[in-house]
Amino acid sequence: MIAIIGGGPGGLTLARVLHVHGIAAVVYERDASRDARDQGSMLDLHTDTGQAALRAAGLEQEFLRHARREGQDMRMFDFTGALLLQEDTPDDAPMARPEIDRADLRDLLLRSLPAGTVRWGSAFQHADGHTLHFADGSTATCDLLVGADGANSRVRPLLTDVRPEHTGSISILSAIHDADRTQPELAAMVGRGNFWAFGPDRRLAAQRNGNGTITVGVSLQGPPDFDPPAVGELLDGWAPQFQRLLAACDEPFVVRPLSVLPIGLTWPRRPGVTLLGDAAHLMPPVGEGANHAMLDGAELARAIAAHPGDVEAALDEYEPAMFARAAETARRSAAAAELLTGPDAGEKVLRFFTPEPAD
Repeated sequence: MIAIIGGGPGGLTLARVLHVHGIAAVVYERDASRDARDQGSMLDLHTDTGQAALRAAGLEQEFLRHARREGQDMRMFDFTGALLLQEDTPDDAPMARPEIDRADLRDLLLRSLPAGTVRWGSAFQHADGHTLHFADGSTATCDLLVGADGANSRVRPLLTDVRPEHTGSISILSAIHDADRTQPELAAMVGRGNFWAFGPDRRLAAQRNGNGTITVGVSLQGPPDFDPPAVGELLDGWAPQFQRLLAACDEPFVVRPLSVLPIGLTWPRRPGVTLLGDAAHLMPPVGEGANHAMLDGAELARAIAAHPGDVEAALDEYEPAMFARAAETARRSAAAAELLTGPDAGEKVLRFFTPEPAD
């Protein structure tokens, strides 16, 4: 039996591609139910990673029906309110990086799995050999244990002592629900996709979700236990419209420290255990994490299908390829994250999106 710890995009993609190949798996998810918590903001799925995984899962066309081409729109401002860049996506633009609500993606994957594949309310604690132990006292056995349980993985310690390290950055997050009705002027300012405003020492970001919610966040440097100021002081000195965007948020603000795993992390092969996604290669949040988790899941499933009855041969194929792919993507992600830091972040990002024409 294949046990997958974590019912995020990577774990569910693994289960789905295994199912396509006629291989059963069980996903153990700590959430009490599929509706236990909000799934967060949008994801942009890239053609060669997230969308490739959905093609392997036989779900590409259903994904495209749910995806939002207009979610690729982008607006950039400086903290005074000056518009730096606006890119509106034409109606016939390629679906290179369309956005999809995390909840819609999760539902798409869940619907594709046989009933009972996901065991809700199963919080993994530890493993003794092939025996898995859960917080409620229950146990299960498996031939392969896959940690798809994110940044704070409980499976990772079976393979390495390395833990995520704080990057020095934090995000302070909230949301505006039903924004077109409750805050029409602010909704129009944010637009259909991604919205950024850059100040000397922090960045404001907002994103339109398909369900009418706008997620809002302020990113700045700070320790993991950062105690944020009052909302009205977060953007002190910024243009009034940005302060109004924060004031309109109708959820409690949550502080999230940003952590990463070392670029190029590997571990010695251990029989019957492996990792995928953030559990294996936690990167800065610049749009690659979910995409690579899903690709990991698809590639691991294909390796298992290619080596019937030989899990170790499958892992010998999967892990080296995953390590190499993740290291290269982590390097690119670190470079992208560097663009978003420092007093000249707005200028750096603007140059990235508007390169000088070739001679």
